[in-house]
Amino acid sequence: RFEVLWTAMGTPFLETFPLADGTALPKLGFGTYKVGAVPASASSQTAAPLADPVQVIKDALDVGYRCFDCAQFYCNEDVVGQAFKASGVPRAELYLVGKVWGDKIYDGPEAVKAQVQKSIDDLQCEYLDLFMVHWPVPGKHVEAYKALEEEKAAGRIRSVAVANYTIEDLQELQGKVGMMPTVNQIEINPSLFRTDTIKFCQENNVALMAYRVFLNSGKGTVMQHPTVVDVATKLGKTPTQILGRWCIQNGFAHIPKSEKKDRMAENAAIFGWELPVEAMQALNSLTTEPDLEAFRITYFKCIVRDTPLAASPPEPHQITVT
Repeated sequence: RFEVLWTAMGTPFLETFPLADGTALPKLGFGTYKVGAVPASASSQTAAPLADPVQVIKDALDVGYRCFDCAQFYCNEDVVGQAFKASGVPRAELYLVGKVWGDKIYDGPEAVKAQVQKSIDDLQCEYLDLFMVHWPVPGKHVEAYKALEEEKAAGRIRSVAVANYTIEDLQELQGKVGMMPTVNQIEINPSLFRTDTIKFCQENNVALMAYRVFLNSGKGTVMQHPTVVDVATKLGKTPTQILGRWCIQNGFAHIPKSEKKDRMAENAAIFGWELPVEAMQALNSLTTEPDLEAFRITYFKCIVRDTPLAASPPEPHQITVT
């Protein structure tokens, strides 16, 4: 089905990266975080009124997006599913990503399986193309992953993946699961370019899907970084286009989001041209020690978030932050 390319502005929306299980991951997707809802434990809240989620998804579909990044944590899969249903776009033309959150991971395999079915019901999608363990909850995430493998065997998931896993978390899966994750969705941007983690994933056939390509969690916007602005000016592109192109040119899937239709199209105009080698090297070299320390803090907060472990977190274990 990916032989058919849905295009806008000459941009192929279903160019793909091959995955280790024989499936394919679209290079470009649309993020649904904070579309119509803001999770209660979100790290940042907003007082601004939220755009109509059905209209946001309709606009994204109209622009040409067919891959959508969804999650239990986003608290909006029901309205996103309504938007898909109202659009009339056939299920076979969509690539849908889901994730199970820490509370269900902590509760155990049966809770994980129940969440898979709930996500399918809410999204009205029959099955999920890619489903992830959202964070590696200590002592719980391996069994959660095994539950997802069972869901794949049952046909409710096409491909099993993880998010926010360090090298050590991936190593914990090795030898305990049927197949290593096809994808690891992690924060990647020029201010958080973790070369050792990226190399480990690539060497183990774990594809990378990048989030927060425009916005570093520890620093704020990356779009205004002088290097990004300089490259954008030289090439006659916008900073978001430079960052998006940098992402897929490095071999990472890209899932930007916007509530504005013109920005959706702008974010997608990243095909048919390339960044020069020197620009790629410059953007790959901006991460600092404080950036890595900010990542470490976020990681240990999030692996226990919304679980009983948050009240008395386990001692931080050794992780590779680079």
